[in-house]
Amino acid sequence: MSKIVETVFGKVEYTDIGSGRPIVFLHGGHSNCNERLFHQGYDIARFRLITPSRPGYGKTPLNSGETPEKAARLVLCLIDLLHLKKIVIVGISAGGLTAIALANIMKNGVDKLVLISAISKKWLTKNDLRWYLSKVLFHPMTETITWKLVNVGFQVVPRYFTKTFFKQFSNKKSVKIDEGERRGLKEMVALQRSGYGFLNDIHQGLKVDVLKAVQCPTLILHSLNDASVAVDIAYHAHKNIRNSELKIYNNKWGHLLWLGYDNQEPIREVNNYIASK
Repeated sequence: MSKIVETVFGKVEYTDIGSGRPIVFLHGGHSNCNERLFHQGYDIARFRLITPSRPGYGKTPLNSGETPEKAARLVLCLIDLLHLKKIVIVGISAGGLTAIALANIMKNGVDKLVLISAISKKWLTKNDLRWYLSKVLFHPMTETITWKLVNVGFQVVPRYFTKTFFKQFSNKKSVKIDEGERRGLKEMVALQRSGYGFLNDIHQGLKVDVLKAVQCPTLILHSLNDASVAVDIAYHAHKNIRNSELKIYNNKWGHLLWLGYDNQEPIREVNNYIASK
């Protein structure tokens, strides 16, 4: 069950699950604080999983933080209200920009930063067909219809829609998708909405100086087969975040490292990294 708090910079919606060492998740595009896919592998008896809806998503208004730096400032207010002194930050996909900005402004308040299939610079440009499609399909005036049609599609022709979405996430060819993977994707998609957030996301980037200023240990995980966020972006983050380690995977689902039979290795890597001193 999500909660909403008022900060000096605006409202923020969030979920707070478990107890123990606090981990703050910055979700990806089309998502919100209710997503659970990237919570896999965490023992909620040992970890407190805090997930804010980024500005423009869920019940967090876009005017609470239109840029990664402003969004990070908003999340910092939430962290202060929850009286958290030291946190781990996990940035996923389009949430990577806010995660990096938050790690930068918190300095010694961040124990570790984890970037999963994450964006670390401007991602789409007007030269990319996806930029134009996003303008149409995920505009705040049309995104409700888009996601309703998608969910109906998963009900009526699940195999077709699973294959269609797979191509958006992975460059792998001629793969077999089992029922568990199909169900996991369907559950993820059922929670997705674009709100005002996604159209805002595709215009965002970060100056290299922000990455260079990150001081905490950082683990970067990315797939060679990522069809959504090119692996070059992971190399960009690794090059510019000084104390960083890069893990590259040849997984089936590409961008969705936490989906499919080969998700156990990245899950284990993250758990070991967070647990290590």
